[in-house]
Amino acid sequence: MPNSKSAKKSLKKSERKKSINIRSKVKMKKVIRGLNDLSHTLEKKTENVTDDKLKEIEEALKKAYKQIDKTAKKGIIKKNTASRKKSRLAKKVNSLQKIKVNK
Repeated sequence: MPNSKSAKKSLKKSERKKSINIRSKVKMKKVIRGLNDLSHTLEKKTENVTDDKLKEIEEALKKAYKQIDKTAKKGIIKKNTASRKKSRLAKKVNSLQKIKVNK
């Protein structure tokens, strides 16, 4: 329990920042999960990989990149963590494009 007035204010600020950070992190995870689900469904149904589906996945990848960069810029996740997440997502999308080419 904070005793002084400034400690109470500091506690309020930190709780507010925590909720904002959690909200941003959840939003990032939601976008990434959506992209992963989309890619998993296409990996299972390799005969259904079309140009339209690939464009849809690329749009989802752009959204994921944007959200990951935002959270990294705010300092919620570290820069290297953001790079690792983006790299893994790009790797998945590239594997789907290779499936399309090999058909």
